[in-house]
Amino acid sequence: MSLLELAAVLLAGLWAGTINTVVGSGTLITFPTLLALGVPPVTANISNNIGLVPGSVAGAIGYRRELTGQRSRARRLLVASVSGGVVGACLLLVLSAGAFEAVVPGLILLGVVLVILQPRLSRAVAARAEKRAAEGDQPVRDGAWWVWPATLATGVYGGYFGAAQGVLLISVLGIGINDSLQRLNGLKNILVASVNGVATVIFVLVAELGLFGVEVDIDWLVALVLAVGAVAGGFLGASVGRRLPPVALRAIIVVVGLVAVVTILLN
Repeated sequence: MSLLELAAVLLAGLWAGTINTVVGSGTLITFPTLLALGVPPVTANISNNIGLVPGSVAGAIGYRRELTGQRSRARRLLVASVSGGVVGACLLLVLSAGAFEAVVPGLILLGVVLVILQPRLSRAVAARAEKRAAEGDQPVRDGAWWVWPATLATGVYGGYFGAAQGVLLISVLGIGINDSLQRLNGLKNILVASVNGVATVIFVLVAELGLFGVEVDIDWLVALVLAVGAVAGGFLGASVGRRLPPVALRAIIVVVGLVAVVTILLN
């Protein structure tokens, strides 16, 4: 990979880190960028997952104060997220590359739709939280019965691909659990970090130890450059990114996602 291409990967990681801090769905920037540079889809997906893990961890640490009093809830839902992440990562490894390439356009479109609906979902979740507060409802530790299986399903999605995973998860938590949106966002961050983290561990173990007879290609240079960009983007998003119009950021994500779908379908 040339220096110019590595610079493009770095900028994609930087932009993804910024977007993840502001609205989420940075994968819809980095993944199409890697595809455009000729990285095979499965390798691009795995390398992208590994490269963006530091940003997920940083987000979880940044919201650690909001996790106060949520230890029991977090432990319970972490089981769902980690289990789902393991299943999703294994599906990516076991299923053929052709199967992944076949479903990628649909997954990207799902991510694009979630990004488009994100403001409406956020308003609905916030309105629900305000209503519960006005009615004097007390937070429920575990929420509705379907929160756990929905979190599990989100983990499977995140382990397999992951674009807009955070948008999907905060919607599940906000609708199903009676608590403030900020506290649930802190919980969301740690769950997303756990999914990305466990998927990364599986990918690395399989790639380095050759477990289960599965061949996994990881572009470590791409992953490293993405990680550097994502960490820098996280800090940038926390300061400058919040001043940018969310609509503009969201529009860029949607355009990039749609271009990626068209490119894949035409190849």
